[in-house]
Amino acid sequence: MRVGIGFDVHPLVTGRPLVLGGVTVPFAKGLHGHSDGDVLVHAIIDALLGAASLGGIGDHFPSSDEQLRGISSLVLLERTNDLLRHRGWVVHNTDATIVAQAPVLKPYLGPMQKAIAAHLGVQPEQVSIKAKTTDGLGFTGRGEGIAAMAVATLDAAP
Repeated sequence: MRVGIGFDVHPLVTGRPLVLGGVTVPFAKGLHGHSDGDVLVHAIIDALLGAASLGGIGDHFPSSDEQLRGISSLVLLERTNDLLRHRGWVVHNTDATIVAQAPVLKPYLGPMQKAIAAHLGVQPEQVSIKAKTTDGLGFTGRGEGIAAMAVATLDAAP
């Protein structure tokens, strides 16, 4: 078994949809990024790649690659899972936390869990997602951005 950790943060901007865990969340702002800016999926990808000692998301999906502009992060998650399987790893589980003052994310956590599980080819019970605020402290508390952190475990493929 291998364990990896991941982290990502993006600023909130007007004129973009807010996509978290592959789910579009109604909100006045969205996350700036080369792809869809999905910090949750990006943190999970980093955790998965880290567990397999394969570097980070920028090593495999650089923001300089114009073919990735606006791409769904769930597609990047699928590509990461393919890479892991090719290297002899299967996802055991992921546990992630989104840090955002607003919007309230609880109603969207279940759909995020199901979307991520489907794109990893695992059961929803193998994907844990939580949302926390910082009680108004820091850039997330001021509504300037959203952060996410994740832990992932991999098993050797049978």
